[in-house]
Amino acid sequence: GVWTIGFGHTGADVSLGLRITEDEAEKLFNQDLIIHCNNVSRLVKVPLKQNQFDALVSFCYNCGAANLRKLVSNRNAAQIAAAIPLYNKSGGKVLAGLVKRRAEEKSLFLK
Repeated sequence: GVWTIGFGHTGADVSLGLRITEDEAEKLFNQDLIIHCNNVSRLVKVPLKQNQFDALVSFCYNCGAANLRKLVSNRNAAQIAAAIPLYNKSGGKVLAGLVKRRAEEKSLFLK
């Protein structure tokens, strides 16, 4: 039920039938990455290695800052890694694509 464009950009600026160029998609992606990098920096209270930071940026990009906050609240790095796969549902249903994405994020986090 959420419209996306480009590389997964969402927001009030996205609507049915909207078309953008690849350059515009890359610009939106870079703007979104800044937002999600800032969210990780702001919300994560444990020291992170670069791979862990990158995995959480990917998670935040897909799941949002509110779910990132839930994921990391009162957890150490090992507990965060263990909890990443739990975010594999949409509309209450486990989706194979989300299972795969969370597994990749967990693998990157543990690298």
